[in-house]
Formats: sequence, structure tokens, C-alpha cells
Amino acid sequence: MTFLRTLAPHAHWFLRLALASVFAYHGITKFPNLEGLSGMMGMPVPMIAVLATVETIAAAMILVGGISKDWMTRLAGLIFVIVMLGAIFMVHLEHGWNSIGNMGMEFQVTLLAIGLYFTVRGNDGVESGAAE
Repeated sequence: MTFLRTLAPHAHWFLRLALASVFAYHGITKFPNLEGLSGMMGMPVPMIAVLATVETIAAAMILVGGISKDWMTRLAGLIFVIVMLGAIFMVHLEHGWNSIGNMGMEFQVTLLAIGLYFTVRGNDGVESGAAE
């Protein structure tokens, strides 16, 4: 248990890395196929480009925020919340909960919850090692 307690102040990195990897992947992979995604998602190409840019930048911000400024972590979390709410209401809600095979929203709700966590907590406990 002592070992786990020593890791506690750094546990936020598990969530940061998970969130950053998902958003970086989804952001970066949109760029080569903006027109195809535009048709599939029913959004104009410039809007898809903005979404890809925002996802990629927010992924970097959540990582840099872990060693830098609290506002960066909170802003990245808020961006993830906004993007996930858009994804849920524009695409996934109509397909229900189960995401296996039918585009449901369970994964997006999980990402939304992690984004909310960082929006609310920011970097609280990161340096102090507070285990709450």
C-alpha cells in the first residue's frame, strides 16, 4: 500500500495520457480526410478542420498542463467536455448507450466524465500529493 500511496500524486497521468491519446488520434487523423468526414458528419469542411485542430491542441494542453499551469488543464478539460457534448448530441445519442457495433455513446460519456474531472479539479493535488 505504501507504494500505491507514493504513486497517488501522479495518478492523474493515467487519465491525462488516456484522454490525450484519444483526442490526438482523432484530431490528427481527421486532417487527411476533411472532405470525406464533412460528408459523413454533415458538417462543412472548415468546421471539421477546426474540430481537428481543437482536438489536437487540447490533447497537447492536457499533457502540458500536468507540468505547467492549472488554467491549461482546466481549459483542455472544458474543450473535451464541449467536443464530447457535441459528439453525443449530434451523433451518438440516437444510437443509445452501447457503442459496440452501433455507435452508442458509452465511450463518449466516459471521455466527457474525464473532461469534467479536469475542468473541475484542474491540477489540484498534482504537486501537493493530496490523496482525496
